[in-house]
Amino acid sequence: MNARSGILSGGNWIVDKLKLIDTYPQQDALANITGQSISNGGAPFNVLVDLAKLGAPFPLEAIGLVGNDADGQWIHECCQANQIGTEQLRTHESAPTSYTDVMVVRSTARRTFFHQRGANALLGDSHFDFNRTSARLFHLGYLLLLDLLDEPDSEFGTVAARVLARARAAGLKTSVDVVSEDSQRFASVVLPALPQVDYCVLNEFELERTTGIPTRPDGNIDGGAIRRASEQLLNAGVREWVIVHFPEGATALGANGTFCHQPSLQLPQGIIVSTVGAGDAFAAGVLLGLHEGVKIQDALEYGVTAAASCLFGAGTSEHLMSLADCLALKRKFGFREEITIV
Repeated sequence: MNARSGILSGGNWIVDKLKLIDTYPQQDALANITGQSISNGGAPFNVLVDLAKLGAPFPLEAIGLVGNDADGQWIHECCQANQIGTEQLRTHESAPTSYTDVMVVRSTARRTFFHQRGANALLGDSHFDFNRTSARLFHLGYLLLLDLLDEPDSEFGTVAARVLARARAAGLKTSVDVVSEDSQRFASVVLPALPQVDYCVLNEFELERTTGIPTRPDGNIDGGAIRRASEQLLNAGVREWVIVHFPEGATALGANGTFCHQPSLQLPQGIIVSTVGAGDAFAAGVLLGLHEGVKIQDALEYGVTAAASCLFGAGTSEHLMSLADCLALKRKFGFREEITIV
């Protein structure tokens, strides 16, 4: 029996400053802001707040850097309100807290991001102390958006890979998430980390950029391509599960060869307010299931229903419900048809 309990999450701590707009304008043109709010942003912040809202029955802990400013204070207050331990959430005296201006088109829920890297760019290997936690699982994100952790490392390939290796050596399971950056850096930054990763969670765009296998060759999700690309990540070193999410659902491929698919909920388009935070809500649901030892199919169901509840609000986590209420959505809306896996 593993005496460890809880999820420790580190990486990008961001204040998302959301603005609902009527249209996304061409350069030099104008759009109207019809609503605005602030919310948690970044993989660790989102996942930990989402786990708290889902009702995770275990400790939640943070690792990261924030600035000595109002945004940094807001992050600490939010963590306190959600009972997230902040012993390793440190304050940098000169760098600002990272923030993202998120432009959300009201009619389509499509998002555009303008990001200030701030203190997150200074987060390095020395900020992670795995001897100060009894957590069972360490979740790191986002790869490609952590300047010092994305740098090369002579032994492990990247500094992030070194951090993950130290977490595993301390007895924690590890998981990673990736940012959907429009670049060609995925292979050089993501692949070196995979031998140190138990659970790799990413979307179909990130999967395609990492492996070079098109996941939507004709605009529709290609289930066979998702599986082949997932196999490529397992061959690159992922130890237990490659988990991929996309609007139509999610898949999981295990190192033991097990493959399963979970369709997403069949939501009416008009009910979706924003897709901000849905990926991290999915990750939180899946990690909750993995921590609690449920079957992978059930963990995927936790993920897609948590992601669905996130879509009902403009903010990252503001509409996330308890796990029981998330699972109840499947009775109200039902699931989409399964995708074809060839």
